[in-house]
Amino acid sequence: MNKSSKKQMEVQIMGQSYLLACPPGGEAALLDAVERVDTAMCRIRDAGKVKARDRIAVLASLNLAFELSQKESEEMHAQSFANSSFGNSESAPLEDPARSTSADWDDPQAQSRVDDLIRRLDNTLGNDGQLL
Repeated sequence: MNKSSKKQMEVQIMGQSYLLACPPGGEAALLDAVERVDTAMCRIRDAGKVKARDRIAVLASLNLAFELSQKESEEMHAQSFANSSFGNSESAPLEDPARSTSADWDDPQAQSRVDDLIRRLDNTLGNDGQLL
């Protein structure tokens, strides 16, 4: 897509303005993504343990990637179950509507993986002088 067909949108993430390129028709998807990132970053900032904006961004992106990975895994499992149990994917739902994304964080194994990632980030980024 050439540069002239992209539109620029100004958005706010954690109180800071960003000018982002957006393809025509992609405004709603971009605003949804900005809202998710802003919410994730503000949640980490408001927890009070992390103050460096770049570290908050890394942790938020890890959390969002983890949630996406979990959701994709659940959908693949549900699709596999639907295909093997019912013979086609239209017979079974792809998600259990009673299960919320926040339930993933109640899983001790998932929390352990996230804690391990945070420890590894601390070890890697700990000497940059900008972390708590």
